[in-house]
Amino acid sequence: MNPDYQLQDKVIIVTGGGSGMGRDASLALARAGARVVIGNRNARAGADLLEEIVAAGGQALFRATDVSRPADCQALVALAMEKYGRVDGAFNNAGLQREFTDVHETPVEDFSDVIDINLKGILYMMKYETAAMLQSGGGAIVNNASIFGLKAMPKTAYYVASKHGIVGATRAAALDYATRGIRVNAICPGPIKTPSFDRVTGGDAHMYDDGVPMHRVGQPQEVSAAVLWLLSGHSSYITGATLSVDGGMSAE
Repeated sequence: MNPDYQLQDKVIIVTGGGSGMGRDASLALARAGARVVIGNRNARAGADLLEEIVAAGGQALFRATDVSRPADCQALVALAMEKYGRVDGAFNNAGLQREFTDVHETPVEDFSDVIDINLKGILYMMKYETAAMLQSGGGAIVNNASIFGLKAMPKTAYYVASKHGIVGATRAAALDYATRGIRVNAICPGPIKTPSFDRVTGGDAHMYDDGVPMHRVGQPQEVSAAVLWLLSGHSSYITGATLSVDGGMSAE
């Protein structure tokens, strides 16, 4: 039996919707009756997802979006407002990771690209989403941080910095809007079986099992369930929180 997230006809923005956790969340939102506004840097992947949702009877829009560009973020939110007249929720999911390197060996370009997409991209999206939600009467935002927004891992200082920044920005924004009808929370996934995970592991689905108390990696639908719950009225008294979806890693 599928849970009733009470998202029928809600307008939800998803960035990085073309693959991995964003793609699965977009499909789950559409199945729950939401109108999904998808942003994705890879236009082909975004268009394919849009076609899949519509073919299944769902409602969706797509715009090619690079969240490191404020104008793209503004345009994605404007698309939702123009076509649907409101914004009720958002899953700010777009993210990037580069090579594993010590700080002194990390290319300067990696610092810039990862901070621009992972952290500044979420700040840009929240800037325009919150403005739209204030016009719409409120809403809920879920930012995709990471287990590494709560702890660290060697050779990823630039990535860990960006994800810690997301957690801090989420908490501060939650306080900004706590009395104005907008909830802001973050999810902190551990290793999740996505195309990005497969690139890092070379396709070895069990490479990180020993580092997870539950001794397995997670599946995208396990993240989507958390996202939909945080976007729904079932979590109406939760804001400024970080929800770990990590098989117990953050408990260690």
